[in-house]
Amino acid sequence: MARGWESKDIESQIEEALSARGSRAPVQSEEQIALQRKREGLELSRTRVLHDLETARNPRYQAVLKDALAHLDKQLAEL
Repeated sequence: MARGWESKDIESQIEEALSARGSRAPVQSEEQIALQRKREGLELSRTRVLHDLETARNPRYQAVLKDALAHLDKQLAEL
């Protein structure tokens, strides 16, 4: 196969993939996007707090992390 055909074939595959991905994505409002980002941020924070709680040895720090985890769970439940 000639080199020019190969690059054009790859280019057409990329274009098809991009158009397929763009046509399936639902349009979201700014409010929905902000809510999704907030949820993702809370979930990331929750993951970090859980990791820190597993490795924490100081009982006071563990209590602080448990309080933070409860606060994050409450915020996630409100969303």
